[in-house]
Amino acid sequence: MSTEPAIRDSIDDAATTVGSLWPIHSFVTANPLSGFEDEPFDEAIEQATALLGGRGYPSAETFATALDRGQIDPEILEAELVDAGFEDSPETLLDRMADASDTTSAEDGVAAADGAGDADAVPAHVDRVLTKWLSAFLEEGSAHWSMPNREAGFYAAFRGVADHDGDIPDDGIMADLPETPIETIETVLKPYSEREWESIFEEQLAALPGWTGFIKRRVDDGGEWQSTYPISLEGYLAARLALLDAVGGDLDPSGNDVVDAEPGDEPAPAFLRAWEATYRSELVETVAAQSRSMTDGDTSERPDAQMVFCIDTRSEVIRRHIEASGDYETHGYAGFFGIPMEYRGYDADESVDACPPILDPQYYITEFSIDDETKERYDRWSGIRDAADEVIEMLEANAATAYGYVETAGSGYALSLAARTLVPGRVRDLFDTTAGLVPDSHEFCRPFVDHQHTYSGDLPVGLTTEEKVEYAATAFELMGWEEFGRLVVFAGHASETANNPYGSSLDCGACAGNPGGPNARVMAAVCNDAEVKTQLRERGFDVPDDTVFLAGQHNTTTDEVELYATDVPESHADDLDQLRSDLESARENAAAERAETMGSDGSRAVGETNRRAADWAETRPEWGLAGNAGFVVGPRELTEDVDLDGRAFLHSYDWSTDPDGDALEGILTGPLVVTQWINSQYYFSTVDNAVYGSGSKVTQNPVGNVGVYQGNGGDLMTGLPLQSLMAADDEPFHQPLRLSTVVHAPVDRVTGVLADHEELTQLLDNDWLSLTVVDPTRDHRAFHYEEELEWVSGHELLESPPERPVAPAAGDD
Repeated sequence: MSTEPAIRDSIDDAATTVGSLWPIHSFVTANPLSGFEDEPFDEAIEQATALLGGRGYPSAETFATALDRGQIDPEILEAELVDAGFEDSPETLLDRMADASDTTSAEDGVAAADGAGDADAVPAHVDRVLTKWLSAFLEEGSAHWSMPNREAGFYAAFRGVADHDGDIPDDGIMADLPETPIETIETVLKPYSEREWESIFEEQLAALPGWTGFIKRRVDDGGEWQSTYPISLEGYLAARLALLDAVGGDLDPSGNDVVDAEPGDEPAPAFLRAWEATYRSELVETVAAQSRSMTDGDTSERPDAQMVFCIDTRSEVIRRHIEASGDYETHGYAGFFGIPMEYRGYDADESVDACPPILDPQYYITEFSIDDETKERYDRWSGIRDAADEVIEMLEANAATAYGYVETAGSGYALSLAARTLVPGRVRDLFDTTAGLVPDSHEFCRPFVDHQHTYSGDLPVGLTTEEKVEYAATAFELMGWEEFGRLVVFAGHASETANNPYGSSLDCGACAGNPGGPNARVMAAVCNDAEVKTQLRERGFDVPDDTVFLAGQHNTTTDEVELYATDVPESHADDLDQLRSDLESARENAAAERAETMGSDGSRAVGETNRRAADWAETRPEWGLAGNAGFVVGPRELTEDVDLDGRAFLHSYDWSTDPDGDALEGILTGPLVVTQWINSQYYFSTVDNAVYGSGSKVTQNPVGNVGVYQGNGGDLMTGLPLQSLMAADDEPFHQPLRLSTVVHAPVDRVTGVLADHEELTQLLDNDWLSLTVVDPTRDHRAFHYEEELEWVSGHELLESPPERPVAPAAGDD
């Protein structure tokens, strides 16, 4: 009987313990322990520690610093410790945790000195061989000498080079490697029972979690590189098992059994819960107080402009300063603006998925030119730039040519290098000046949003009028819009750095690590459609004739907001000029706030942020989403005039315009899941950067345009670099807390959504994040989710609701 189905099933089950890793050029922040989310957080930490070797809680020193700074309320901490059964003082427990950590480190050092590490020599040799060929096979266009026979797939290509690699012995199964991966796996697994297979696969996949996570993502994505050069987890495992067999490696599946946590680590969960509860209580109190102070009815006047930003924590800062600069409304919406699409820019080499990774694109959108003269000027400059890039690329690949070139042009490069190093801000100013000669594509291109009755692959090109109306109406309903300004801006966001492998991690997570400007342009084009406006009015959205929708992009490194205003009519010129002026003022104030968090002079903030954006040697161009800890779902009035310190995601939501809960369901099943991914990535990259992060940028080496190594080889690093998280070597800037979500809505409505989505209740029941509801229909009381659809209000536990959504409570209409 064939064992192939059983082997495939075992591989699939084992692969769930390895988190997916996106390529570095479109880095997506995700929970590295996503495969353990069906387990309670504390148990998942134990299992991951046994399998991957990483610690799962902040260190004693980190907790002690938080306690000293007042970030952990002593009374809350005392209650958590008592509840966990600890009678010693926090200081005693922290000392015990620190001593246990020091003892473990010392024992590891002694073991290595005694030669206990010799047992690791065999798998380390296998790792070296595999990473060499994985990097050659999986590179995405950066190699000049490609691995032969890649089109046949990884296993076939590996099989072809094995005879020519001196590091691969001609022993065991490698002496006559079977033609298919399944045959190889079947042969190596003969001494083991079927019930042991999954454990064996888990251990082997966890040996190089970066590379296997990347393979897993590439298989799931199924994009152009995968279709051209296919790889599979079974092909990878076959090569690994064959190598282990050839060098006498041990496949004992008992090596990844869960081990008991060190006694010194036991108080850590209680400290973490107290830290989180301290932050959460302040956030909930703020939202509840603001909810009580909100007035009924709409008494506001028409705003000068409305701006819709991504829910990104960095938007919270600029939004505060924009609102303070004039009569402006700001709103939060997931930065892909609700339209899941695959987007290809005017001269892009390939299209990108411009939507959250949890969604599949539903439309293909490309750009078309409307101005031939500007297009020709753009093409000329682009041709010059591409030719120069080709020359540099050729020189880098040809050492003999490069020597001659450096002889004649070396002094010029030296001057350029010196300028970029010593006065990067002035170099950026010079580029900004000369950039006026080269138009941006948005000046002569428009997104092709109209349905074309054609397909790109499996995706329809453009949207029908009915689809446009639905996306626009959904956005308006979700944000509770009844009034429209003369200008309505959808502002995507992107970062700007000169030399940063992790640059895409600073772009829009809702756009899969890509800039959000294209998404903003599509949404603005949809809302400007005359027929769309007509149908929106028929559905109750009174969009005035003088309302103009436009797109923009927030540069999160410099806090500059660029408006794409080519189509704004002359009648709105004064409005546009005033908005631009106020955005510049907001930028200065927001940049000053950010500069101070990076230890810079706030009075020279614009120049400093420009320098960071242009400095090729700058390891921390911006903090990104470091500090993220909260997610508030509700109207802007809940957080208006409140400084949330750039730590909270803000999603607009008006419960009174969503009687069926459809919009709330979309938020909780979409943006909430994405923010939990982001939060988990930052958490684990902070608590154990060596295992779950990517170490220092100073010692990183990019590999194949797909990831980074630490040093000159090994596993792909899976998380964020130290410079994105740490204020100093031993001082985290990011406070590693699980996400605290606060929703402004009737609690019964939230319960109904959770009852319909087991994946959400699983995350909550297993403590991967917390959820608190401030219910405006119940005297603005706060209800904290416990487990199994039960809520706590104060010290009283609400009656457990039925499994299906309950009827709305009084006042929930």
